[in-house]
Amino acid sequence: MSIHKEVKKITTNVLQEMKDSGKKISMLTAYDYSMAKILDSTGIDVILVGDSAANVMAGYDSTLPITLNEMIYHAVSVVRGVSRALVIVDLPFGTYQGNSKLALSSAIRIMKETGAGAVKIEGGEEVKDSIKRILSAGIPVMGHLGLMPQSIHKFGTYVVRAKEEEEASKLISDAHLLEDLGCFGVVLEKIPAALAKQIASEVKIPIIGIGAGNVDGQVLVLHDMLGITQEFSPRFLRRYATLDKIIGDAVVNYINDVKSGDFPNKNEQY
Repeated sequence: MSIHKEVKKITTNVLQEMKDSGKKISMLTAYDYSMAKILDSTGIDVILVGDSAANVMAGYDSTLPITLNEMIYHAVSVVRGVSRALVIVDLPFGTYQGNSKLALSSAIRIMKETGAGAVKIEGGEEVKDSIKRILSAGIPVMGHLGLMPQSIHKFGTYVVRAKEEEEASKLISDAHLLEDLGCFGVVLEKIPAALAKQIASEVKIPIIGIGAGNVDGQVLVLHDMLGITQEFSPRFLRRYATLDKIIGDAVVNYINDVKSGDFPNKNEQY
C-alpha cells in the first residue's frame, strides 16, 4: 500500500519511510498562500519556502538580500495554505553562519512564528555547530550541499560543483557528517549524477536532488518549472508549463475588453 496515500500529514519520519521503501519524494518551492494551497491539493510531499523568494518574488540577483523577517512572512503565508505537505523553510544568509546562538534563535523564530515543520541550512563542516544547536532544541534540520547559492560570492559562478576529486571528497564527508549530526535529509544541488547517487546509497537519510541526477527525490523552483520565469534555463530544469505566455495573453485580452467597452457586459453588472 502506498505510504503517499495512507498518510494525512507528511513528516520527516514519513520521508524516511519513503526512502526506505524506495518511493520517490516530490518537492517544490512556494512563497504565498494561493500557490501553496494549489500545491498541497496535488499531493506534493514537501513544500520548500526557499530563499529563492529573493529572486522570483523580489527580483534580486542572488538569494543573499532576503531577510529573516521576509522569510517568515512568506512561510506564514504558505503554512496557512497547507494541511498535508511538510513545509520546510530556508534559513537566509546571515542568520546562522558562524554564530550558533544566532542560528538557534533564527530557527526558533521560524518554527514559533510560522508553524512550519523544519528548517534548511546550507553547508557542512563549517556550520556543524549551528546545526547541532538547532537540533538540540528539537527542530528538524535539512542540509544543503553542492552548489550553495548563499556562497555565490565565494564560488564566483553557478557552474557544476564537486567535479574535482578534492571537492567531491569533502562533499561526501559533509553528507555523512550531516547524517551523523541528525539532519533528516540533504538537498544536493548541481553536482555530477554519479556522485549524488553514491551519496544517496551511502547515507540512510533521504537525498533530494536539484541538478544532481536521479536520487531519492527532486526539488525545483515553482516559478521556473511553471514557466513564469524564463531567464533561468539550466540543463536540469524541465518546464511543465508556459504560464508567462498564458498570463500575458489573458492580461492583453482583459486590456482589450476594457478599452473596447466589452468588459463589463450587462451580465457582469449590478
